[in-house]
Amino acid sequence: MTRYLITSALPYINGVKHLGNLVGSMLPADVYARYLRGRGRNVFYLCATDEHGTPAELAAAEEGVPVSEYCKRQYDIQKAIYQRFDLSFDYFGRTSSAHNHRTTQYIYKSLRDRGYIDRRKIKQLYSPSDGRFLPDRYVMGTCPKCGDEQARGDQCDACLSLLEPTDLIKPRSAVSGSFDLKMRETEHLYLKLSAFEPLLREWVNKHSNWPLLTRSVALKWLNEGLRARCITRDLQWGVPVPEENMANKVFYVWFDAPIGYISAAQEWAESIGEPEAWRSWWESPTDVHYTQFMAKDNLPFHTVFFPAMLMGTGESWKQPDMIKAFNWLTYEGDKFSTRGNRGVFLDKAIDLFPADYWRWMLLAAAPESSDSSFTWSEFQNKVNKDLNDRLGNQVFRVLKLCAKQFGTIVPEGGVFGSEEVELEAKTGKLIAQIEQHYEKLEFRYLTQKIAELWSLGNNYFDRCVPWKKELKSERRAVVLRTSINLLRLCALVAEPIIPESSHVIQACLGEGKDAVDVWKEQKWIRAISSGRQFNVPESLFRKVSDREVAEFTMRFAGLSK
Repeated sequence: MTRYLITSALPYINGVKHLGNLVGSMLPADVYARYLRGRGRNVFYLCATDEHGTPAELAAAEEGVPVSEYCKRQYDIQKAIYQRFDLSFDYFGRTSSAHNHRTTQYIYKSLRDRGYIDRRKIKQLYSPSDGRFLPDRYVMGTCPKCGDEQARGDQCDACLSLLEPTDLIKPRSAVSGSFDLKMRETEHLYLKLSAFEPLLREWVNKHSNWPLLTRSVALKWLNEGLRARCITRDLQWGVPVPEENMANKVFYVWFDAPIGYISAAQEWAESIGEPEAWRSWWESPTDVHYTQFMAKDNLPFHTVFFPAMLMGTGESWKQPDMIKAFNWLTYEGDKFSTRGNRGVFLDKAIDLFPADYWRWMLLAAAPESSDSSFTWSEFQNKVNKDLNDRLGNQVFRVLKLCAKQFGTIVPEGGVFGSEEVELEAKTGKLIAQIEQHYEKLEFRYLTQKIAELWSLGNNYFDRCVPWKKELKSERRAVVLRTSINLLRLCALVAEPIIPESSHVIQACLGEGKDAVDVWKEQKWIRAISSGRQFNVPESLFRKVSDREVAEFTMRFAGLSK
């Protein structure tokens, strides 16, 4: 039986992440992992904090604390937030771990010994004001390709072009802001990326099932022609370079960060007392399907750079079978900004509303085919109409009416009529569509079809009017029993997205805690038979008010431009 390895792009250690970071990698990965577990599949979902590189050094320096202390504190903060969002990692590691240091150095030595590393003396930007060489992310300036003024010395996030610091127009120090930069000689290591171009092109072309966004970014890099990439930096914080005369250098963060997927598995194996267990997932597995989730700015490194690193070792490391990429989620049509205090960041979000509200809304607005925008009005709409009206209201009124007419026992009597036959056919069709959207990782379509199933249950209940006294008891029993079964179904298919609410509904219906593969069932509206005890829950959701929308729109608008 196929096993499923899932990774989401590693959140950077520098500060609390925003809603776009959540929906662009970790949340859809979690939903997919939960779906597969519910189907009885063997799932291994890994993530970690990305802790090396320039921003961590800069942030620690601003706070006046050692980088290791800063990263440990931020790791604890982020881990606690992700737990509150019900992200079900099988292991959540750190790239600053000893495992990642060892594995990064091992992969580097394999590349070096196989002739894929160059040692070059180069001229690099030096800042007299800062008294140091400036690694690529210490340099900011204007992108020569698209004109974005916030391009970094390694990449422009606006157009996704790879850059060198010297490519930038009007380069400046990210530390001091100084434009007084000099060129000085230093020595660095380079990965001969161009040596892998034929293998990479063949590998990318083989994956015709990848989303268009994923393939287009990979082919853009390949078609522009690969060039050697510097894999070392003049920093103190990072994985030390195991070479003579390079004591003051560490590996480039994008060299060691993706290796963090492997080292997280190593840490997990050690934590369960089976230190070699990670190998069955990463070393030549024939039964593992590997899916990566990430935002589009990570794609070049996951479709070209990291695969080339693994290819260059000559070993059969597990490469991804699917790379699910997302565009940007903006905030009210503009970028999230930490410095500008613009947008909702995860620590604030989870204090305002329960996790299920955010999980549902974000998946419904997932930026899959294009960029999408978070707005408070859309958040209100998805919570009020989908969660509260379509699902929450259905649960409450069905169970309350049943308790009033028959007590808190699923009623017996009566037989299926034409309404139920039609309902069963429509339900089966929707279940098949929902299953396909889960399998194909089509999250916006997925939420639309689940909401359609919820509406189907409401419409059936309204048409059959089981509250009318002139309706025979047997007919009312059939309608209420069928409606209760629909509640179970509505909860089960949405469990990967809104796990907490789904579990509450299932508990009210007397369902056990074992995973249920609902797609294998055939009699979805007959699963619960008469005689079972149920409970009428309190309100599952609450509506978001117009006052709250106005208040939060103002609160998170950020600084005026």
